[in-house]
Amino acid sequence: MFLRVRKKFASLALLFAWVCANGAVWDAAQLLVWGKMFSDNARVMPVAAAFQATFDPAKACQLCAGVAEAKETARRQLPQGVERSAEKLLLALHTPAPILLVPAPEVWPAALASAAPSRTESVPVPPPRA
Repeated sequence: MFLRVRKKFASLALLFAWVCANGAVWDAAQLLVWGKMFSDNARVMPVAAAFQATFDPAKACQLCAGVAEAKETARRQLPQGVERSAEKLLLALHTPAPILLVPAPEVWPAALASAAPSRTESVPVPPPRA
């Protein structure tokens, strides 16, 4: 029991470290800021207008500016030659070609049936015992 809990905790800690190392923490923070902005805007205006105002770059709030600045600072601190690109995202969203399963033919092809040896003698009844 203890080992199972320990393994789950280790897996969750590793996942959290990977998320932090990839910069997804700033993306999560941006989502939270957008949620707060949308709820604040939705209190005083219609939902469609609140949605538009939330994602309008000209109306960015201080929290959005802070998250953007933190993202840029993290990007500048990357080692030389390492840059996050959209190729990783495209690879993750790539859908492989579908696998098509073709049903087997219901009858043997005539060419194979004529070339196969056929039994001429009758089947012994009862079967022989070894």
